[in-house]
Amino acid sequence: MPLRHRLLAASVAVMWGLNFLAIDASLGHFPPMFLVVLRFAVIAVPTLFLVPRPRVPVRWLIGYGVGFGILQFAFLYWGMAVGMPAGLASLVLQASGPFTVVLGATFLRERVGPRQVAGILVAVVGLTVVGWQQAQTAALLPFLLTLAGALGWALGNISNRQARPENPLHLTLWMSVVPPLPMLALALAVEGPTRIVGSLTSFDEPGAVGALVGLAYTVVVGTVLGSGVWTWLMARHPAGVVAPYSMLVPVVGMTAAWVVLGEAVSLLELGGGALVVAGVLWGGARRRARVVEPTGSDGAVPDGPASVPVVAR
Repeated sequence: MPLRHRLLAASVAVMWGLNFLAIDASLGHFPPMFLVVLRFAVIAVPTLFLVPRPRVPVRWLIGYGVGFGILQFAFLYWGMAVGMPAGLASLVLQASGPFTVVLGATFLRERVGPRQVAGILVAVVGLTVVGWQQAQTAALLPFLLTLAGALGWALGNISNRQARPENPLHLTLWMSVVPPLPMLALALAVEGPTRIVGSLTSFDEPGAVGALVGLAYTVVVGTVLGSGVWTWLMARHPAGVVAPYSMLVPVVGMTAAWVVLGEAVSLLELGGGALVVAGVLWGGARRRARVVEPTGSDGAVPDGPASVPVVAR
């Protein structure tokens, strides 16, 4: 993966790391399942009328929406609502990186080279150090819910990798059409109409403005911009090369949680974060490799197998 693409992947990690502060603020006002509805409905409504549906197989579009949209955020928001700290959530969710590598190797037969394996192992050691240090701050249920969200993210990664859209942003926007109705049904069943209506009619309460600002950040930066860049990268590189960059998210998330929310960070946690950074950078780099993307006469990436990036050495 070329340097500019690695920098893009790192920028997504910054966007998503700060996103945990935005989610924490929004959960202070909105119930978690309904917050997932709002997150995607705000994007889905204009998308249906203004954005052409991407020319990708419907099964991969739905798979992306179910994995990345429904499973990831339903479990993540639920976990944070019942006690998972923002910084620790940003760490545990990044188990999606190893999950994606395993799923990509198992179902897509993607080759995982020694350098990738070594980088991921170093990053996993860093995650383990940080997780061990913070494990006492969260009960088992919030941890397991957030881990389930990580698996949902990995399933979404595999689906958007298989979709190979001509316009990754269109896929990201149309993915947002999948979660609202199923999540609304779940929110009505679990949280009830009274709680949902109350969250929409009590904006004079303390924290309501911060919840709306957090929701806006999550929609515009976390979903549209961050997920759009991520999908663009996943369409051009093997899942096992891109996905480990998600391990940079807890470094940003935990630092931001320390600065803004006062969540403490120990020297061992800082050391673990350094290992995460080193492992991701080492595993994502490919020596003497460049990506050649086949294009049509108009410069667009064509459909089908030809759109798979070719690595020339």
